[in-house]
Formats: sequence, C-alpha cells, structure tokens
Amino acid sequence: MKSKSQLIGWGIALGAAVGVALGVAAGHVAIWMAIGVAIGMALGSTLRRKTGECPECAEVHRTHEERNLTS
Repeated sequence: MKSKSQLIGWGIALGAAVGVALGVAAGHVAIWMAIGVAIGMALGSTLRRKTGECPECAEVHRTHEERNLTS
C-alpha cells in the first residue's frame, strides 16, 4: 500500500497537470493551476486502498478494542 504522502504527491502532480492544460486552453494558467493543485490534494488525501487484514491481525485489533472499551 502506498503511503498517504505519496498519494497526496500524485494528486498534486496530476492536479497541476490538468490545471496547466485547462489554463493554457482558457488563458489563465496561474488560476487553473492553483485550482488543479487544490483539487489534486483533496483527491490524493481521500484516495487510499484498503487492504484486507489477515485473520490474526483482525483478532489482535478486536481484543485491543475490547480492552479499551472495558477500561
């Protein structure tokens, strides 16, 4: 699984590329690039693949949660 910072980096890069393309087409590169970077950061921070946990890890997490609820 990629770390969250790598996904944000990819989001920024892709957002900047889309922003520059739209900016060149519209004639306002700085504004569209800023918008693209902001959207890329938002998408990059929300995109994360959820990996399946092994049964042993799930059991350990469940026991920790139960222990925290009783204390």
